[in-house]
Amino acid sequence: MTDVSTGSRTIEEARAQLGERAVLPGDAAYDEARAVWNGTVDARPALVARAESTADVQRVVRLARETGLPLAVRGGGHNVAGFGTIEGGVVLDLSGLRSVQVDAGARLAVVGGGATLADLDRATQEHGLAAPVGVVSETGVGGLTLSGGLGWLRRLHGLSIDNLVAAEVVTADGSVRRAGEDGEGDADLLWALRGGGGNVGVVTSFTFRLHPVGPAVWVNFVLYPLAAAHEVLLAHDELMRDGPEELAPIGVLGRVPPAEPFPEELHHAPFAGILGPYIGSPEAGEAASAQLRELAEPLADLSGAMPWLALQQLLDADYPAGGRYYWKSANLPGLDAATVDTLVAHAERAPSDHSTIDLWLNGGAIARVPEEATAFGNRAAPYLVGVEANWESPEDDEANRAWARGLLADLEAHGSAGVYLNFAGLPEEAAASARAGHGAGYQRLASLKARYDPDNLFRHNQNVPPAT
Repeated sequence: MTDVSTGSRTIEEARAQLGERAVLPGDAAYDEARAVWNGTVDARPALVARAESTADVQRVVRLARETGLPLAVRGGGHNVAGFGTIEGGVVLDLSGLRSVQVDAGARLAVVGGGATLADLDRATQEHGLAAPVGVVSETGVGGLTLSGGLGWLRRLHGLSIDNLVAAEVVTADGSVRRAGEDGEGDADLLWALRGGGGNVGVVTSFTFRLHPVGPAVWVNFVLYPLAAAHEVLLAHDELMRDGPEELAPIGVLGRVPPAEPFPEELHHAPFAGILGPYIGSPEAGEAASAQLRELAEPLADLSGAMPWLALQQLLDADYPAGGRYYWKSANLPGLDAATVDTLVAHAERAPSDHSTIDLWLNGGAIARVPEEATAFGNRAAPYLVGVEANWESPEDDEANRAWARGLLADLEAHGSAGVYLNFAGLPEEAAASARAGHGAGYQRLASLKARYDPDNLFRHNQNVPPAT
């Protein structure tokens, strides 16, 4: 149990060291400072410390360690389980560390620990480059990367962690370490950051390898009737077995949003969609994607060329801050008619029109990285099913969570195994998710946790306790 007087001293010291960047209950900025993206999360921390430098991060980590107050680390605040805030503890807010420095010649970007995907995308696209990151621009780079990082470049260039070449890290003792390879830093620390979920320290800067992308790409955006889901998903599966890695589509089962650019007569209609770009010229993408647009008679085909930056923001409106979210996942060894039956049955009975079932086609560059090379598990799985329960009213919380859990339970009969740690569910589900998400790397990560964080200071996450 934390000593109250010790906790008070932490807050007093933080206020003295950080000034107005230490936000306390009762301050005018408190409610804004404590808020995170998922509206189901409503924690009241004792202190929100807004860091603007690595030295600030060191101060806050040391204060939390010395006092025993629980610590949460927030990058973009988009973690679906709400790990970016904590009841009665200290929130280390990294949003003041958002710089992005691009070395176009070396194709590298050094990115602050509080940067969003939008920050990184804007800076890299000025040079016709991009880092493999996620698909919603308001997401924090840090949280996404530390648990893997799935995005549109995944089949061609791998996960975010596969393009992470170095990092600056504040570890639990308050020291600053360089993680890197080939004598450029601590290789074990880099291994743990590549999929370890923030268990070994606070990353104040990431260095990413960049790739030529854009400025425009071809984007497949085809909605078919849900009744055609079997022919759409199974034909998509057959086509993509030998499909180019420049294509990284997501199959989506859901209901048409009541918004532009969808025709009004389609609003709320159930659909099976194919969404995703071709990484190359729009002309090559249109040719390579032709068959994906002819899998059945479409409800709507909104495919076309668009700027890479526009694609990265295309889904933002579907995930407003303050919405209610519960996301889970499972890897699948393949796709067959029985599995599609299960997916469609659950899509039909989703309690919310905002919810989707997303079928991420992986493989390619992800599968070529050896399993033992990072702390990210289950690389060989060809599909990841993302179950996104998205809704608006607190009265509907349990119905939507039960829907997501029911689908995952039914997928077990189809060989589902392992999870994607960025689709984190609830905090109380974190321990089981950590084992399932790290796979064979779990024990090595636990051993490295004992080296870098033996007292488990960084435990407000999908925690891997230190090996004993």
